[in-house]
Amino acid sequence: MPLLANKIAFVTGAGSGIGRAGAIAMAQQGAQVIVSDLDAKKSTQVANEIISKGHNATSYGLDVLDDIALKAIIDETVKTFGNIDILHSHAGYQTEGNLEEVSIEGMDLSWKLNVRSHFIASRAVVHHMRKQGGGSIIITASNSGIQYDREMIAYATTKHAVVAMTRQMAADYAKENIRFNALCPGFIDTPFNAGFEKQMGGRDQLEKYVSDTIPMGRWGSTEEVGQSIVFLASDMSSFMTGHALIIDGGECI
Repeated sequence: MPLLANKIAFVTGAGSGIGRAGAIAMAQQGAQVIVSDLDAKKSTQVANEIISKGHNATSYGLDVLDDIALKAIIDETVKTFGNIDILHSHAGYQTEGNLEEVSIEGMDLSWKLNVRSHFIASRAVVHHMRKQGGGSIIITASNSGIQYDREMIAYATTKHAVVAMTRQMAADYAKENIRFNALCPGFIDTPFNAGFEKQMGGRDQLEKYVSDTIPMGRWGSTEEVGQSIVFLASDMSSFMTGHALIIDGGECI
């Protein structure tokens, strides 16, 4: 039987990259996946791709900064499917720069997307999960949440904060069988690396950093992270909560 048979999974930021890979991987394991993204066209494309392969998905356009819309779509998911077993709160933001280079607006947006939106999404699902007897909440952080980058103050600060928040929620809800874990990828080859690419002076320099600095000497793939998402979503990780799962080829060692 598929690992996520008959499970309902809600994913934010699922229109591309890691969010997309996780949505596809969970659908392949039997989950009904609700694919949401700021870009409604992208979320529809991902859902259609899942459906075309014989799996189950629906899609929404969603701005996770809209608290009311985020809660409403989660409530609608529960009303439509009867429950919500998995939340992968993935949407995030990256801006490069040190203390003097990052604008106040950039820091505020980093906080809103990288911390606050995960708080709102988790808050919207937790009472549903309590009623049904448990669930798995996966929050995308970064290996920048367990180490310190250079000249990435907004990104590293907010990613450390969301790891701490995830662990606090894990401690608070463990007795209710609601698990919270942080997903901490390193350099996965997606457009999200644009900030690091700009900071390092172009794609060639970023490629050099990956090959020279990461012990495994390569990028990670979205598919590799997708399998880690399935692990955190499924009963394979049933005794795991409050964990920061690092997937970075050894970069943080």
